[in-house]
Order: sequence, then C-alpha cells, then structure tokens
Amino acid sequence: MTSKRVVAASTFLVSSALILSACGGGGDSASGGGGTVLGFSQVGAESGWRTANTTSIQGAASEAGIDLKFSDAQQKQENQIKAIRTYIQQKVDVIAFSPVVETGWEPVLQEAKRANIPVILTDRSVDTTDESLYATFLGSDFVAEGVKAGDWLVENSATSDVNADGRINVVELEGTTGAAPAIDRAEGFREAIAAQPTITISKSQTGDFTRDGGKQVMESFLNSDKAIDVVYAHNDDMGLGAIEAIEAAGLVPGKDIKIITVDAVKDGMQALADGKIDYIVECNPLLGPQLMDLTKKVVAGEEVPKRVVTEETTFTREQAASVLADRQY
Repeated sequence: MTSKRVVAASTFLVSSALILSACGGGGDSASGGGGTVLGFSQVGAESGWRTANTTSIQGAASEAGIDLKFSDAQQKQENQIKAIRTYIQQKVDVIAFSPVVETGWEPVLQEAKRANIPVILTDRSVDTTDESLYATFLGSDFVAEGVKAGDWLVENSATSDVNADGRINVVELEGTTGAAPAIDRAEGFREAIAAQPTITISKSQTGDFTRDGGKQVMESFLNSDKAIDVVYAHNDDMGLGAIEAIEAAGLVPGKDIKIITVDAVKDGMQALADGKIDYIVECNPLLGPQLMDLTKKVVAGEEVPKRVVTEETTFTREQAASVLADRQY
C-alpha cells in the first residue's frame, strides 16, 4: 500500500473509553487557566465531522487545563499559515493544526522549528520528507478507510442487484482537492476494487466535503449518466447531499443507487439505519483528549510516537440502528 503521506513510524491505538470521553463544548477559544498554551488552526466548519472535531478539542482543552488559542481557516491554506505565524509571534508552547491540503507547509514549519515550538499534526498529514518539522501526527489511516469501503463493495458485488449485466458503475464524490483524506481515500478504494474487474469508476469530482457540494456534483452526474449503480462519497455530508439529488431525480437511494460513505456522523448513521446509505466506514473526530495528552507530553519533553492512529470501525444498516441512540456525534 502506498501513500503520499509520511511513512508511519509507529502506531498507537487508543482505547474506546478515551475516545468517548472527548465530547465537550466551547466557543472560539477555551482556557483552563493552565500554564500550557496551545495554538490550534482548524480547517473550517465544512461538515458535521469537523464540527464534532472542533467541539472535542475545545472541550478537552478546558478539561485538561490547557489555554487554547483557536482559529478557523475557512478551508483556506493561507489563513492557516497566517494563524501559525501568529502563534509563533505569540510564543505559544505548542502549535497544532489540521492541514487544508498536504503540500506547501515546509516554510512555515521551518519557522516554528527555528522558534523551538513543537508542532502536532491532527487529522490530516503534510507531504514532507523532513520529519523533524513536526513532533507527531494524530489521526486516521485514510488509505485504510478507502480500502474498507472498496472491500465492502467487492464482497457484495457478486450478489448485488445494482446492475443486471453484472457490471457496476461507480461515481465518486471526492473531498477537497489536495487534502490528505481525499487523496488517500481515493487511493485505498481503487486498490481494493482492483480485485474485481466488473467494478469501474466512471466519474470522480470534488464536492469539497460539503453537503451542498455533494448534491451539486451528484445532480451533474445524474444528468449525464443514467446508469449509475454506486456512489462512493469521501464523507457522510457529501453522501447526504447525493441522497437529496437522487431523490429529486425520482430514484431511491440505497435501492436504485447504492451509497458508501466515510465518517459515521449522526446524520449519516441515521441515513444508514433508514436504508438510504448502504455502508459507512468510521473516521472518528473525537481527537481532543488524545491531542491534549500529546501536548502535555511534548511540553514535558517526553518521547511520543511519530504516528498516532485512532481506533475505528465500520457500520452496516443493522449495526447503525443498534448504536444510533448512543451516538455522540
């Protein structure tokens, strides 16, 4: 399996108890009155996943007594670079951010290194050969998520009723162009479906991880192709947008067109339980407690793994229905 991401140095599996403790509130910033200051630059608020991720980080910072300086990049790399430089000027203890895209970070990360401020990557990676520019990367294995999605389709293709001639036409709703999850989820999915020659991806276009984007792209796909069998969406929100477009076209999602998504946010899980989505690969957003633990260790000069991977699972309709009532995000 290949990826543009920096090769993982080690894997750290976090218990479900730790993950589930992450739900919390917060405004634009949180302060617990502690001595450690963390500057965090978030991608934006483009999806339910991202909102849950922000809430987890803000709540966990407050609980951990860490002074959190928070900024929303509104999905623009230039805003993140500006925020990171502001944190450097403010001489925060640690900088953490979830990169909008993979490339273009080395100059500002070099600035942080010269200022002796450690950097923690969260959720998404950066494309660099210099691992000294960051202390650790906390997040999911996006390639593995794509593989899980593709494996499910391959396993169900033999008995699938999506196409009478045995061929399966897939359209793909990509995440933000250049973003690590978009690149890696596409790669993993293609790696998995290569085992089944009857499955082909006829169209692939970015919906920017948003519900509106997913709806607009799916409308375009439906207007140009009347033989779509499967939608593979890089996140739930785009999948939910696709459902709106499919229903508006007089088709039945989950029946006329199968839908596979990634994230497992509550709205997506509800659609899965309702039969409108067929399969969801989880990408857990509740990274707050793990991030605060890593922040404390980095400040204390303790050794941390270069790669921290979160525990995640997958959901069928029956499994979604059984856990939906207790879903935290």
